[in-house]
Amino acid sequence: MLYAQLSGTVGLRPLESSFNSHVAHHYHLGTSELKRTTLAKANETRADTVFSEIVVGLMGQVSASVRKESKELMYLLDSTSVTLKGREFDRWTLENRTRNTQGMKIHVLIDAKSETPTWSCLSAANVNDVEPVNAVPLHRDAVYVFDKGYNDYNWWHRIDDAGARFVTRFKKNAALIIEKDLPIPEESKGVVLMDQIVKFKNRSAAGRRNSYYGQELRRIIVARPDKPTPMILATNDMVSSAADIAQRYKERWGIEMFFKWVKQHLNIKKFFGRSENAVRIQLLTALISYLLVAIYKKRHAMTETMWECLTIVRATLFQRQQTEQSVHRRRVQNAEFHAKIQPCLF
Repeated sequence: MLYAQLSGTVGLRPLESSFNSHVAHHYHLGTSELKRTTLAKANETRADTVFSEIVVGLMGQVSASVRKESKELMYLLDSTSVTLKGREFDRWTLENRTRNTQGMKIHVLIDAKSETPTWSCLSAANVNDVEPVNAVPLHRDAVYVFDKGYNDYNWWHRIDDAGARFVTRFKKNAALIIEKDLPIPEESKGVVLMDQIVKFKNRSAAGRRNSYYGQELRRIIVARPDKPTPMILATNDMVSSAADIAQRYKERWGIEMFFKWVKQHLNIKKFFGRSENAVRIQLLTALISYLLVAIYKKRHAMTETMWECLTIVRATLFQRQQTEQSVHRRRVQNAEFHAKIQPCLF
């Protein structure tokens, strides 16, 4: 399954032919000839536990490296949908579909600097984005950026309790009390329209207890030249400038670019199996592939883009790099040796 992702193979028949053409390398992989019927059955019946644990392990490596090297941690949180319609898919996706989506959702937390995932979750299409967030790891002094789909005041309070900061958006109907208007620096005027300290007016929201009631928040209103209405940001960061906070929210676009990259360059559109288990395994192997390429890029200090790194990996999947280097080195040494013992003809 990893070979399929990294090589860009689509379909069981091409996968079978392509993988089996490298029979000389199967021994080194600890595998044997691939049969598409065996792979199809394995995708349908074998649990995805191993794949999930590998994703967690690789993300742990990435997260540890990020925390070690970055002075300020900023994480971006969002989800994207994977459309699954048609024969066999309808059997298990119809009952969980929404007005806009039929299929599954991938929830991801990525590090803004390295653009690599540090947490992920798969869910049905009708699962609200807020539901899985209790499993999101929170780090002290980190900044978490997410859109108003995660408008849950208790979730905001959990981030605050962890000693972390968040940047998100208020809903239009948020009942707030303005405590104080903050001055706007001259260089930010025209972009930052308003900077205020606010509190929630009500003890409950959407029928649930509001854990943030009585605590101060910051509301920043930012102009949007391309839209008629301004953007209303919410944050518990009382120190950073309004312009910096607006810039952090703008950088949330990075996670949209991550989803776009994965959908364009890895295979999460055409599936090798139509059961839920097969789909989950293929989505997990896509994440594993991305993480492996990101770790490879970092360990080799490569300056190329992720797409260029993936292209290099695809071109050299079955090359034993060290062996080829050794052969070349021996060839050069032999040439030098023969050049020394060869008598001069002139």
